[in-house]
Amino acid sequence: MKYHFYKKEKKEVVPVKQEQQNILARRKLNEILKNRVQLRIPSRFIDNWDDVALFHSAGDLDKANAILFPSEESAFAINNGLNDLTAKEWLPETITVFSQKGLGAGNKDAQIEKQHPAPFSFQDVGRLIQFFTKENDKVLDPFSGVASTVKACAYNKRIGYGIELNLKYHNLGLQRIKLEVPDNFPFKEKQYLINGNSQKEIKKFKSNEFDFIVTSPPYWNILETVDHKGKERVENNLDYKYSDNNEDLANIEDYKQFLNTLAKFFNDCSKPLKVGKYMCVIVSDFRKKEKYYTFHADLANEIEKKGNFALKGIKILYQRHKSIYPYGYPFSFVPNMHHQNVLIFQNIKKKDD
Repeated sequence: MKYHFYKKEKKEVVPVKQEQQNILARRKLNEILKNRVQLRIPSRFIDNWDDVALFHSAGDLDKANAILFPSEESAFAINNGLNDLTAKEWLPETITVFSQKGLGAGNKDAQIEKQHPAPFSFQDVGRLIQFFTKENDKVLDPFSGVASTVKACAYNKRIGYGIELNLKYHNLGLQRIKLEVPDNFPFKEKQYLINGNSQKEIKKFKSNEFDFIVTSPPYWNILETVDHKGKERVENNLDYKYSDNNEDLANIEDYKQFLNTLAKFFNDCSKPLKVGKYMCVIVSDFRKKEKYYTFHADLANEIEKKGNFALKGIKILYQRHKSIYPYGYPFSFVPNMHHQNVLIFQNIKKKDD
């Protein structure tokens, strides 16, 4: 007999073997399938609907509000409005440290991103997209660079929007989607890249248009620092700063003015982001000459002061593949920054704002 209803017993997921319960469970599953669009059931369950079962930990069919693949022994809550993860997939994502995942410097699909002075792995941003969105959700990256976020959206069945001021990086982003996203991916044609000033472009979107915002903004003018890494980029004829454009936030000379301008921009992001949804801002701390800047803390505090976002937590991304340079050797301690801070904010604006 094929079982359509499961429960938990002594920490194990086991079938409920009563025949009538399974008949009723199958009927309930058929109703869920019929309403799959409204309920936003993930496609991986729909594609294998004959293999799914209904689940309730205590075996109460009337209260059963989750589905599972019995072989996975982990349920997806039908009322999960945040993402498409099962309980087993959700839990590891609450750990505050995760390791960078990249394609490797020699991979053919890593060549375009290397032309940007501060690229972000599409796999790492994809992990955030998977947690904070559902299939078909709309994601915005207002500092798009070479389109890592938009590429991740194409791979994860989300609709991506990216804004990039620098025309060179904008064009590289377009090229990247064209070359690095397979043509048979259904969401390849649902990605949109905008060449413009994000401070202006953000105001053109409708209210409550996006389900998630994720980005890595400029780290002030830190890229202009001539260190070992900067020298390597110069020697390899690669960019070592974003641009000379006066509209580029990285070219603001005063740190406090830079912080205030950036925080004000992120506060403006609350309008196109749906109420209660999340924004992830990925930043690193840095040194400039002899001063160490706790950029992540400074920016988090400034964004909260503006009033539309509440900081909900921070995740640390360990960049384990970065090169190590002999900063300070043999006289003083100068850190190799091998992690980024993912600042996680929730949009707390009022619905009528």
